[in-house]
Amino acid sequence: IILKNKKAKKPKAKTFKYIIDCQVTVEDNIISLDSFVKYLTENIKNEGKKNNLSDRIAVSKEGYNAVVTVKGEFAKRYLKYLSKKYLKKQGIRDYIRVLANGKTSYQLRYFKVNA
Repeated sequence: IILKNKKAKKPKAKTFKYIIDCQVTVEDNIISLDSFVKYLTENIKNEGKKNNLSDRIAVSKEGYNAVVTVKGEFAKRYLKYLSKKYLKKQGIRDYIRVLANGKTSYQLRYFKVNA
């Protein structure tokens, strides 16, 4: 039996909210949250192109956090990669690390040095 006029339903794309907590570094004036959010906006690739966020990806800031909101699938690991790349570009990669502190969040922290 073939049913006509029945369209296959597409599953709705889930919306994910990824948070990068920069409180420690912003309070100590190590990085500027505005420049970090700008860097993420310009460097996140969508469909193979930089600076092509369209309506699928949104980057904003909330307090001391950089927030990336994505409709559909997106690798959290890619945000860690971009964060580390930003830190390297600023010359502070040797002092700050990017740690996961939840399923959808990262945190920028100082390396602990035991002297």
